[in-house]
Amino acid sequence: MNAPDVVDVVALGESMVTFLPTRAGRLADVPSFDRAIGGAESNVACGLAAVGHAVRWVSRVGSDGFGDHLVETVGGCGVDVSAVGRDSSRPTGVYFRTAGDRATDAHEVAYYRAGSAASAMSVENVDLAPVRAARVLHLSGITAALSEGCLALLRALMAPGEDRPLVSFDVNHRAGLWRDAEGPRVLLELAREADVVFVGEDEAEEAWGISGGPSAIRAALPEPGVLVVKQGGVGATAFVSAAGRWGLVAPRGGAAHRHGPAPLESDTGPRIRAAAPSPAPKTGGTPQAGASDTDPRRQGAVPAPRPTQPAGGRAARGASGSAESGTPSTWAGGTHPRPAPEPGTFVPALHVDVVATTGAGDAFAAGFLSATLRGLPLKTRLRHGHLHAAAALTTPGDLAKPPTRDITDRLAAVSDDVWGTLRLGPGWTQAGTAPEEVRTP
Repeated sequence: MNAPDVVDVVALGESMVTFLPTRAGRLADVPSFDRAIGGAESNVACGLAAVGHAVRWVSRVGSDGFGDHLVETVGGCGVDVSAVGRDSSRPTGVYFRTAGDRATDAHEVAYYRAGSAASAMSVENVDLAPVRAARVLHLSGITAALSEGCLALLRALMAPGEDRPLVSFDVNHRAGLWRDAEGPRVLLELAREADVVFVGEDEAEEAWGISGGPSAIRAALPEPGVLVVKQGGVGATAFVSAAGRWGLVAPRGGAAHRHGPAPLESDTGPRIRAAAPSPAPKTGGTPQAGASDTDPRRQGAVPAPRPTQPAGGRAARGASGSAESGTPSTWAGGTHPRPAPEPGTFVPALHVDVVATTGAGDAFAAGFLSATLRGLPLKTRLRHGHLHAAAALTTPGDLAKPPTRDITDRLAAVSDDVWGTLRLGPGWTQAGTAPEEVRTP
């Protein structure tokens, strides 16, 4: 059997058929629904394919019409779906939601995913060769919550090895999916094994009890080479370590990754030596573009530098306590001193006329990973994340068409002053306008 082609990104996870109401109101009162699809990992896959990357989606669906629809729709976005398995004994997951934003108290979601084909994914029924044939493997905490088999699959894929791609992990804490109280601990363990991690500031507080901002989150999670902390409508802060498994700067066709320390490029030159501290984000003002699927406050996030690992390997880090250097933490047993917080790179979110927040976090990850695959500077990667998130925020469904690479490149290249005045509304991705034409008057 021939080895699978190596692609830019493989995204593994469940996608479901989504039913969106044709009018506002309670689910009990809505007479009809429009069909769409939704899934954190397939959203990222489709977003990356739309801007020219070679992407493969790996999952399992039922041998039913909904499974056909998912495979056809994701494949229609230019994603390789040849590794999607079929399950004749389990259905494809579906869900219904109201027209209101997910962040409102009136919002309703009805999931029918228990016992789905994707929830039964395991090391035994997923071919790992096409999953590992990638420069980047994108995973999320949602998959880990679906079943013990799914969690074991993620752990196998994230285990060290010469055939492991660089792993991107979106924490995506969904308390309602976990079968017990172990979810936060499991998510922290998985995040520590990843190379690139996306997490919301509010998400870290909810799951791990970390309140002290991005630096406190970094102190509790020093292992990933890149940690992107999403700070709601304010923006995002990224931490990048010069140490760690990070070589995601070659163009397609180049080396998939490097094993061991690899320098990163900076915003002012081809390599990063140290990350300069960023100004503290400002609060208040116009709502801005976010990177959260559930809360408009959790918006665009920015990757920043990660601390060098201490000799002797990874030490367990706590999820509680202060971010001060030397303050002990007792998460997952034991007491360990925290490293001193490192400076991060901050990029403010965009001003956006929000239609719905659904899928914005996935879009942000796709934009950031796209710019990373192209070897663009760190600040530009964050801006690409914000711009892709803005596309999702200005459309009603889970799966938004991102701006073209040309539009994204032009807007990401504007000065800081112009960036701060941009305001994006529905239809902006198709406008094809120059940056100054989408500025706030």
